[in-house]
Amino acid sequence: MSTESSNRQRILAYLAGRADRPLGPREIARELRIPQEDYREFRRLLRDMEQKGEVFRQRKGRYGLPARFEALNGRLQITRSGDGFVIPDEAGEEDVYVPGRDLATAQAGDRVVVRIDRRRPGRNPEGRIVRILDRSATQTVGTFHRRRGVGFVVPQEPPLTSEVLVPADRTGGAEDGQIVLVEIEDWGAKGPSPLGKVTRILGRPGDPDVEVLSILFGHQLPLEFPSAVEREAEKVARRGVRPEDLESREDFRDLLVYTIDPADAKDHDDAVSVHEFADGSFEVGVHIADVSFYVKHGSAIDREGAERATSVYLVDRVVPMLPEAMSNQICSLVPHEDRLVVSVLFHVDPSGEVLSDRVVRGVIRSAHKLSYEDAQSLLGGGSGNELRDSSDDAALVRSLQLLSGFARQLRAARSTAGAIDFAMPEAKVELDDDGEPIAIHRRERLEAHRVIEDLMILANETVARIGETEQIPILYRNHEPPSEDRLEGLRSLARLFGHPLPTGAVRPRDIADLVESQHGTRREYLISAVALRSMKQARYSGRNVGHFGLASEAYAHFTSPIRRYPDLHVHREIVRWLAGKPARSRAGPDELEEVARHCSERERRAEAAERDSVEVKTIRYMERHLGDEFEGTISGVTGFGLFVLLDDVLTEGLVRVSSLVDDYYVYDGDSFSLTGRRSRRRLRLGDKVRVQVVRVDPESREIDLDLLEGPLDPGQEGG
Repeated sequence: MSTESSNRQRILAYLAGRADRPLGPREIARELRIPQEDYREFRRLLRDMEQKGEVFRQRKGRYGLPARFEALNGRLQITRSGDGFVIPDEAGEEDVYVPGRDLATAQAGDRVVVRIDRRRPGRNPEGRIVRILDRSATQTVGTFHRRRGVGFVVPQEPPLTSEVLVPADRTGGAEDGQIVLVEIEDWGAKGPSPLGKVTRILGRPGDPDVEVLSILFGHQLPLEFPSAVEREAEKVARRGVRPEDLESREDFRDLLVYTIDPADAKDHDDAVSVHEFADGSFEVGVHIADVSFYVKHGSAIDREGAERATSVYLVDRVVPMLPEAMSNQICSLVPHEDRLVVSVLFHVDPSGEVLSDRVVRGVIRSAHKLSYEDAQSLLGGGSGNELRDSSDDAALVRSLQLLSGFARQLRAARSTAGAIDFAMPEAKVELDDDGEPIAIHRRERLEAHRVIEDLMILANETVARIGETEQIPILYRNHEPPSEDRLEGLRSLARLFGHPLPTGAVRPRDIADLVESQHGTRREYLISAVALRSMKQARYSGRNVGHFGLASEAYAHFTSPIRRYPDLHVHREIVRWLAGKPARSRAGPDELEEVARHCSERERRAEAAERDSVEVKTIRYMERHLGDEFEGTISGVTGFGLFVLLDDVLTEGLVRVSSLVDDYYVYDGDSFSLTGRRSRRRLRLGDKVRVQVVRVDPESREIDLDLLEGPLDPGQEGG
């Protein structure tokens, strides 16, 4: 252990133990007997620990552990109302509510220190931001404007809470209305606005290429791989699968193995198989690409993959975690080629009960690359497009039927345990060759989707259980129970819909029952959306705390090592265990948590970019529908208006209270409604309405609606 690491641990141990009050740097150094000649380096270490949030420095310059000052480190989320929640780094800690006035200059995604000012029974702690540890964004993309000689940028990617002022000598030649990349140079103390400089002019609004570049630059996503990483990946891919690579591997090449993925997928992480025995039992195989065999720890590919942490799936392209030579070639389980895998195998009795399971390193040769639609067609008695000339349709259909029956058993067992099946429809934007949106469809969820989902969940749970039982230092995928404060809105909505949640602690089963109670009604999406918003975000950690949404005692990500770094990390540790090597991670506990935190943060960034890429194309599509009428469901009620989710395009618009001219409307937060004073017309959450699109603003991404009719079906429960 280095001197710095040793001193870091000594400082933390001393402040946690013998220190009974905040201490100055010299007092700590004296207690730890730091030589005078090392004092300057010791002070630097303390400042570094402060910046990382390991210690807290009060205004008088004295140090202590954050918890001793009622302070926590965490990641800031900002709600639609402008208030915030700090999600603590430490698993198991409650989220801290921060009123908008106490956010200082913190932005969504920043890692901050929050000082807790108030704790009320049954509510989340309330606090204020006292320090910003890491900025989630050092740059933003937005529209450049001039007003009375002053330049400023209206941020879009990411959407900061204030405009960025740009001094006259820092505009980079930008013209009014252009989309620019601006680097934040000074965030200021408490506002009113950060200062920045224009570093790149991307173009004019409306250009499809500009839209995508805005998302990539705004979320600080890489456009290309470094040349050294590309060269290393191509060298590995050219090597191919050699005979010596198959040593000590189980050979599955005689089995009927196949992949099921989206029709346009190029990276195939997982394949499945079924082998029947004479007694009616069968073995289900979930075969996952053995990426860790090719991506060695510390290599150029590994360092780049660790930094990216995840592939990003934008509406028109993929920003991969690994270079194409790896993700689409040597690691991808393409048909008719030998591929190395780590397989999880389940021995299943004829009734669908798992008798045993095992994990092995293997080799497969995939026979088919099925799309979900192909698999669904075969399950329904058709012939998949990929198999029109195939001679083994019967064997494939039998395999799919066995997997489907097994998956239904798994699903039923998870449902009994309380796993929550959110009914969240997903929008798919169809683009033309120029990147222009031409249609928006509801993405269909087929039985084939659910089969693969169920098998992957089982494999992930199995690996997590092994990790927990064998004390293998893997990254777990944790989903903590929702906090009481976040449940407040869901409790009110559940009462309104006649299905109250129990008082006190809420179990997964309670929320699953609530969602199920609205199945088949127009409220199904709404209750799922509100329930999902009430949940904490899942995240990675080296310490297992379970997965609330799946009602699982232990869960890990194992099945997508091509596109998620945590899965690759888990593979490495599982492979070490399979080889009988000591059950220890290359990283210590602190380093493991740092990897977990980085992967969680990168995942949030990817999700935001993916969401924004759909939103920007949806807004472009809606621009062509100004004046058109849509039916929709009231998805949010506030004092300033009604949010309406449009049925056909799965996007929200706002009916402003100021546009309701037939009456004066009064907001009631308890019943989630607006009620006319004179007419007593009541507009409630979940009501069906007809609206007209009256304004679409690409810059703010706002859609304004006029209410034409509604509620269309007052008092009706059905969809």
